[in-house]
Amino acid sequence: MARNNEFTYLDHNATTYVDPHVVEAMSPYWFEKFANPSSIYDISQEVRTDLDNARAEMLNLLGAVKGKIIFTGGGSESDNLAIKGYTFANQKKGKHIITSTIEHHAVGHTCEFLEKQGFEITYVPVTTQGVLDMTAFEAAIRPDTLLVSIMSANNETGVIQPLAEIGKITKAKGIVFHTDAVQIGGKIPIEVDTWNIDLLTLSAHKFYGPKGIGCLYVRKGVRLQPQVHGGSQEFDLRAGTENTAAIIGMVKALSLANRSMAAESQREQTLRDQLESAIKRDIPEIIINGEGAPRLPNTLNVIMKYVEGEGMLLYLNMNKIYASSGSACTSGSLDPSHVLLAMGIPHEFAHGSLRFSFGKVNSEDDVKKVIAVLPGIVRQLRSMSPLWPENS
Repeated sequence: MARNNEFTYLDHNATTYVDPHVVEAMSPYWFEKFANPSSIYDISQEVRTDLDNARAEMLNLLGAVKGKIIFTGGGSESDNLAIKGYTFANQKKGKHIITSTIEHHAVGHTCEFLEKQGFEITYVPVTTQGVLDMTAFEAAIRPDTLLVSIMSANNETGVIQPLAEIGKITKAKGIVFHTDAVQIGGKIPIEVDTWNIDLLTLSAHKFYGPKGIGCLYVRKGVRLQPQVHGGSQEFDLRAGTENTAAIIGMVKALSLANRSMAAESQREQTLRDQLESAIKRDIPEIIINGEGAPRLPNTLNVIMKYVEGEGMLLYLNMNKIYASSGSACTSGSLDPSHVLLAMGIPHEFAHGSLRFSFGKVNSEDDVKKVIAVLPGIVRQLRSMSPLWPENS
């Protein structure tokens, strides 16, 4: 996609455009290869072969030698299939689940649902940098612990979690390990075998693929209960005619992203670091969330003290700069980010966060555009804020 000079898009953690090469790969499955892959005639079986090849390629892209790829309607459905599917199928082994206080709502709300079904959930805290407290995590493990679900990287702060360390512990204890990897897909390498991941969630629209398609990696031997009942598609785990075009598009998108990952990640990190340095230089009284911790190369989450994030976003929008104040899934909520509160950020400051997430279309011009207007926006909002010390 060519750069759009009419606006500056810095919300790639919320969604991305569809890469033209992905659209091209999908196109035959709307027209020439339209047949239902469950039918027995030859044009259907040709589509079935393409789907089988896509599954095999996805396994390889995730660093897995064996296992299943279940294609779903997106990341949230994959999280639900992983967590509810595993716990309901295996609850005779135990009813204790471990997760963290910073999970995406697709995991957090699923765990809250399971609490009402008689499961016990331990929410492990994070450090002030947003990294899972490993001492608390190990202390939370019990003989009846059935499942651990910890996200790969936080969607708001970009902080990367210690998956290899967690996986080593869960494997030694014989506990199934699920990770919501939606935010790392296409940004950092995924190695499910190296990290001892048993269940892994992805969503295509985070790495320049189509919306409405996701997948769940399932390690061999991990038994799930289906959450969508009907036909026998997706190994009897997700009924419904396969969205062939979107599946092909998802695999193509991750393949392209993995191929250019090293160079593109470095480029985006350079832009992120330039913006971070400029904000530190030009705006006083800020907090860089996750500073000092491993972070996604494209993500900057910063708090401007004594102002509301919503106000900053409205002014940025007037300047055709599009960012966010946290998760796109909670953009309509007036509550402060549960992620920032879990990191120990005071309630009054947690309202004042901005998330900038870079992507392939961004350049140094975007950094210059943001820093040209953001300090003035913050000064104006602070001049009207009763919390700003200079106004007291």
